[in-house]
Amino acid sequence: MSAIQASSSFAPVLIVAGPTASGKSALALDLAEAFDGVVINADSMQVYKELRVLSARPDDSEIARVPHRLYGVLSGREACSAGKWREMAMAEIADCHASGKLPIIAGGTGMYLNALTEGIAPIPDIPARIRDQVTTELEELGHAAFFAKLQADDPETAANLDGSNTQRLIRAAEVFAHTGRGLASWHKEPVITPPENMKFKKLCYMPPRDILYDRCNRRFDLMIEQGAIDEVKGLLALELPETAPVMKAVGVREIAAYLAGEIDLATAKKKSQRETRRYAKRQLTWFRHQMLAKEIIDAQYSESLAAKMRHDVNQFLLTTPK
Repeated sequence: MSAIQASSSFAPVLIVAGPTASGKSALALDLAEAFDGVVINADSMQVYKELRVLSARPDDSEIARVPHRLYGVLSGREACSAGKWREMAMAEIADCHASGKLPIIAGGTGMYLNALTEGIAPIPDIPARIRDQVTTELEELGHAAFFAKLQADDPETAANLDGSNTQRLIRAAEVFAHTGRGLASWHKEPVITPPENMKFKKLCYMPPRDILYDRCNRRFDLMIEQGAIDEVKGLLALELPETAPVMKAVGVREIAAYLAGEIDLATAKKKSQRETRRYAKRQLTWFRHQMLAKEIIDAQYSESLAAKMRHDVNQFLLTTPK
């Protein structure tokens, strides 16, 4: 199909969302071929170059079919926040519009999608050295003392935090350390919203749960065959702190336990499959609450369903909002 014509009144962006193992990446690929699009990653783990297998990044044959962006672009030593991802995604979207391509955002990380479509607080990006300092401080002090320090520094933010949630504690502390202001204070600032001419078409693909869970189970078996164990070996060789976002990917902890001789491979696979299903369930719940009913596609994939989605996208592109 011909290239899109972005204008001062209409800059279209297609979002293909859904839980892990749903088939959203394949759907995004099909739509990119149909509408001369570029697939832009919105998965918080697929941004890391060390997680090609465990994050189920598109393979070489898929990348050869249509352009893909923001896949494997960051080192595991970096932390990719919603703000950092949004900045990268907006640059890719602008490049698509300038070249007449349809930007297709594909992923299941809800906070990334919300940052793009709803806006985000203008919190400065946190330097890696600050994050490392805060992480080291947490390890030295322990959760209780670290949380007590945060309560003293930033009581407003700490009042709404679970003292055992490591990631949220680090986030709150690093923002305060870098800016001298708490997260709660930053969240009172006007959000950075999308340009007025940017219009979103959302497709949230959520196949029946029994099909989704079966895909979750089969996907991890395939990951083992494709080299997930060696991938985790390479990741562990970086000696990253356990709090690093890349270390939170489903399967990393379980395979690491297998490599350490703590569990056998069958147990590692079983635990990883269970965690994948749990993650998918959380995503399903999030999308049910965040997406409009008309944006959710909960039928099993078929050619007729694909044809309907192509029709809906075509109507979106042909109908310029007033």
